Amino acid sequence: MKKWRYYLLVPALVIGVFSGRMAWSQNTPAGSTAPTAPTSAAKPAMAGTPKPTAKININTADEATLMTLKNIGKSKASAIIDYRQKNGPFKSVDDLTKVKGIGDKTLAQLKDQLTIE
Repeated sequence: MKKWRYYLLVPALVIGVFSGRMAWSQNTPAGSTAPTAPTSAAKPAMAGTPKPTAKININTADEATLMTLKNIGKSKASAIIDYRQKNGPFKSVDDLTKVKGIGDKTLAQLKDQLTIE
């Protein structure tokens, strides 16, 4: 086998084996190694949590809802809820910086996704 074919064939076979499906067309003539173009059905689904479309009310949101926000994990979501239970509802979105672990940079990233209404 010519060297250049080896460098093209082996990675394609490895990718096919590890992805669980072959990337080669069933309709290619014998001896042809032309890969098929990927279809929209073959594309993997996007991983991760969906981005919220509506603003999240930090005075009423539960832990799971708060965790949909970027850079807010389980511990920060719990801290927001604990702060809210101890000190009452937030009077403005800027009050979120009073929660341990949430600073000005985090607030700046989230501000357009949050509300108190």
